[in-house]
Amino acid sequence: MPVTYCEHVLSNGLRIAAEVDSEAHSAAMGFFVRTGARDEDPARMGVSHFLEHMMFKGTEQRTGADVDREFDDLGARHNAWTSAEMTAFHVTCLPQYLPDAEEILSDILRPSLREDDFNDEKPVILEEIAMYDDQPFWGLYEKALEKFYGDHRLSHRVLGTKETVSALSRDAMNEYFQQRYSADNTVVSLAGNIDFAAMVQRIEDHCGHWTRTGAERIYDPLEPCRSEFRDETDRINQHYICLAAPAPPLQDDRRYAAGMLAHILGNHDGSRLYWALVETGLAEEAQCHYDPRDNAGEYLTWCSCAPGDAQQCHDTVLAEIDRVLENLVEEDLLRVRSLAATGLTLAGELAGDRMQRLGRLLTSTGTYRPLEEELDCIQAVTLDDLLATAEAWPLAPVVTGHLAPSAG
Repeated sequence: MPVTYCEHVLSNGLRIAAEVDSEAHSAAMGFFVRTGARDEDPARMGVSHFLEHMMFKGTEQRTGADVDREFDDLGARHNAWTSAEMTAFHVTCLPQYLPDAEEILSDILRPSLREDDFNDEKPVILEEIAMYDDQPFWGLYEKALEKFYGDHRLSHRVLGTKETVSALSRDAMNEYFQQRYSADNTVVSLAGNIDFAAMVQRIEDHCGHWTRTGAERIYDPLEPCRSEFRDETDRINQHYICLAAPAPPLQDDRRYAAGMLAHILGNHDGSRLYWALVETGLAEEAQCHYDPRDNAGEYLTWCSCAPGDAQQCHDTVLAEIDRVLENLVEEDLLRVRSLAATGLTLAGELAGDRMQRLGRLLTSTGTYRPLEEELDCIQAVTLDDLLATAEAWPLAPVVTGHLAPSAG
């Protein structure tokens, strides 16, 4: 039996959508809020991620321990994540338990935000920031994006900084929550073996009182900033290089070609960078990744190597970027088409993955596109599309960052 798409919008603007598969053995649900690091004031950087933690600290009906225990009693897998552009809270379970899981999930989306819980959780967030600070490549990645986006809010760090999180107050968090976590800024995504009409009624019972705020996203002017930097640290033995270049936004269908270009250049196995750097032993790792964003996008190319090979490695990366379009043949396109289609198809076999895809899609683009149609878009990409996309958005870096072991 084919998957059926269903959608309903509550009077307060809460959008509920589902891919229903009556033959699935599981069911999944998620709340996707169109807010993330890019929607924060610079002084409140990190508040979205902090709020993700606070959602599990308790409500008027439940303590934090109650939330975990009740999900566990259902055998449900629950989690949450925060990105630059959205925040999600989700659960996957057996179909018969989804109604009960929905009640818990809906409840925690309206947390108490108690001052004591806020103060208890702040050191946890600061420790998480410190943990990532101990990962040298993560710091290089974040700094490269900060340089690339400049004053644009996409330069914000998802975790925030030690300074912004330390200065954040519970009242400032609550103000942000009340404005951004509104009914009309949220999508409820469901997938798997579900009774859509019954779930809509349950969600309306639990969320129909949520307010509408008209929350909007600020679109800063974007002009990628050219920059080169080099940092040193005594905590590493390898040399790391990270390059950033503009790429198509997620609203542009050329994103499919952009993803394939990044794959041809820098997939972890069998790409141009792999054969030129990893297979030859010049680099330990070399990859290129395409990240489409709301009205923006970037290619990130990175590698790690022995310090003495850094210059040769850098030169080789630039040379491979320059000639990524040389000698492209249909076999190259067939390979990346097949890999992309396989990945998308496999993700569509599980209710949890379908729920994630649907929630991300509707939250980011606002438009539903069936998986089969997306597969058609991938299969339709031609060599001419790759050439045209590379001409419009060259992979040549505008930001170059190096992280090297301290000399001496």
